[in-house]
Amino acid sequence: MLDSYLPIITLIVIALCFSIGSVIFSRLIGEKKPSAIKLAPYECGMPPVGSARERFSVKFYIIAMLFIVFDIEVVFMYPWAVMFKRLGLFGFVEMGVFILILLVGYVYVWKKGALEWE
Repeated sequence: MLDSYLPIITLIVIALCFSIGSVIFSRLIGEKKPSAIKLAPYECGMPPVGSARERFSVKFYIIAMLFIVFDIEVVFMYPWAVMFKRLGLFGFVEMGVFILILLVGYVYVWKKGALEWE
């Protein structure tokens, strides 16, 4: 039984040794010359404006998560569209149910006011 897990355990041990070793050797060998310029936050080549520790509204994160959820769900429609003819009526009904569930979720989020940016 243990023989079947031996390659996985070996891979995990090698990955852990490599990652921990990389961090340790980086600390020991790497240059340590901090300066104000090196410690400044980098913003796409532009000089930083304001604090890098600015707080964002929770609404920003909620809208970002909703975008990701609904965007990923649309990705599931691509394989369905490619195989549409082979799936026939069953595939059409299943995608209709899928879209209906997404629509119910979207209406729920809309009614709760999660999409309101104030």
